[in-house]
Amino acid sequence: MDRNPSPPSSEAEEEDGDAVGNTVYSKHWLFSILTRLIEVRGGCERGAIAPGCAGFKRFDLSQEIAGAHLLLHSFSTQDVASFLQEFKAPDIFLGVLAKSKCPRLTEICMGILGNMACFQDICLSISKDENLGQVLLQRLCDSDSPTLLETSRLLLTCLSQPEVANVWVERIRKNPSVYDCVCFIMSFSTNVELLVKVGEVVDKLFDLDEELMLNWIKYGTCRSVGPSIEDSPEELPNFKILPCILEAAKQVRSDNLEGLDVYMHILQLLTTVDEGIQAIVQAPDGGKETWSLLYDLVCHELCQPGDPPITVQEQKMLLASILSVLSATFASQTEQEHTKIGKSKLYFFLLYMPLIGSVIRILQYMEDCGKRSVDNSKESEQEDTGKADINEEDFHLKILKDICCELLSNMLQNLTKENTLEGLHQGHLNEQTCSCAFQNLLPLYFASVVSFLEVLREADQTLADNLEKRFPSLKVHT
Repeated sequence: MDRNPSPPSSEAEEEDGDAVGNTVYSKHWLFSILTRLIEVRGGCERGAIAPGCAGFKRFDLSQEIAGAHLLLHSFSTQDVASFLQEFKAPDIFLGVLAKSKCPRLTEICMGILGNMACFQDICLSISKDENLGQVLLQRLCDSDSPTLLETSRLLLTCLSQPEVANVWVERIRKNPSVYDCVCFIMSFSTNVELLVKVGEVVDKLFDLDEELMLNWIKYGTCRSVGPSIEDSPEELPNFKILPCILEAAKQVRSDNLEGLDVYMHILQLLTTVDEGIQAIVQAPDGGKETWSLLYDLVCHELCQPGDPPITVQEQKMLLASILSVLSATFASQTEQEHTKIGKSKLYFFLLYMPLIGSVIRILQYMEDCGKRSVDNSKESEQEDTGKADINEEDFHLKILKDICCELLSNMLQNLTKENTLEGLHQGHLNEQTCSCAFQNLLPLYFASVVSFLEVLREADQTLADNLEKRFPSLKVHT
């Protein structure tokens, strides 16, 4: 099996002071790679290197490219990054990136820049270079998946540095073609690793800048006017952000749970603004594609019957994002009396009742986890770090519980007698599940519980009476 090559040995490596910091890398070796890359840049500018990888043979760069691959995949020390910065490596890479037609060379240069950007001072220097910034964004339009992956990784690294994040947000905002390239990747790529990384970039952008998110929501219906990136894909479809996100989510769904978490969080961010909610519920299908995907995840894949209750802790962030989107869209559909989703009895029977059952099951699992958490905390009270972890865990579970209760409250108060009878028949509603729902909803959602209890009385008098006995505060109001 092939492996990354080791740095070539030389007499220079044995000389005092030739090693880069405390690493095994020789300054002589690193400098030779940079020198050969300068030759490549010159060859590109003179047109001596033809498209494809033929130029490598002409310049006999096999050893240098192998060495560059070693830098890309192995080094992670600030000593090496500082050495490359000292010898103006970003300028060399800029020249290569601007002209290179060889995917592997482009990937290597982008990857090394991504490694260098992990260090704050170098990231600041790279980010301030406007020419380099434009070339990096241009590479989002590349057709080579490894290059796109390294480009996305570099962008995410820069966006994660508070000192330079705004520089990149503003740069991206001024280049509408970035939107097209990102949407193209989300819509058509089958590379799960790339989709996850691009999703992380979009998630970070939306989290950093609401204005940019609003612009991207609107791009599908009204193109923004502004400078575009040269060499961007021609005749791209008129992308809308929501279908692209959904397509990427479907692609990563079965292969990468963390990637699915990323795309569900992007959807959750969309629902933090009214324009994002409207983009979902006013889609050509009335939001049915979004609802069906999220419903399927909650009812058929996540936190299922037979799973250990601890599952809810493992999936809490993902569940919170999904249920938050469902809650926001359900409330909007109910308020607008949307006819394409949720108002027909048949659709309610098929989707809403199983969803009510799934939400109650999540609440039941959380109750069980809460009991275990209390027991564990009593056994390890003396461990401060353990207490901190438990508190953080409780915080995220509380967020999930709040979202579950809001969605459950909205759904219960929209039930009719026919809906309730169907829920009882399907087994989604019974004394145990209703008790769990009431226990979690009271007293904050008292009005919703009373409304549901009145409907339940019409469907099953005995069950309603039993619940009144268990929750006496309800009896005086019914």
